[in-house]
Amino acid sequence: QVQLVESGGGLVQPGGSLRLSCATSGRALRMYLMGWFRQSPGKAREFVATIRRTGDSTYYGDSMEGRFTISRDNDKNTVDLQIDSLKPEDTAVYICAAGPAWSDGTRASDYTYWGQGTQVTVSS
Repeated sequence: QVQLVESGGGLVQPGGSLRLSCATSGRALRMYLMGWFRQSPGKAREFVATIRRTGDSTYYGDSMEGRFTISRDNDKNTVDLQIDSLKPEDTAVYICAAGPAWSDGTRASDYTYWGQGTQVTVSS
C-alpha cells in the first residue's frame, strides 16, 4: 500500500511559479513509476508528467513541456512538480499518482495509487 500526500499549491499571479511536492509513505517510492495529473471542474483528468523509477526518463503531456518539470528523490520518498510561467488556464487540482514501473505512464489507468490533490489557482 502507498499513501500519497501533495503539498505546495496555492494562489499565484500569472507569470509566477510554484513547486508542488508529493510525499509518499508505505512502500518505497523507488519501486514505482510516478506521475502528476490535473483536474479542473467540468473537465477530464489531464496528464501532466511522468517520471521513471530512477528519474532518468521523463515525459510530459501536450503543451506541458517547457514550463513543467518533474523530479524525484527516492531517498526522501518525494516527487516534485515545478511549474513556471503560470497561466490562468493552469488553475486545477494537481494530483500525484504511483503505478507499476512497467506502465506507459501517460494514462490515468496506468496508476494504482492516487493522492487527494493540491489546489493551484492562478489569478491576478
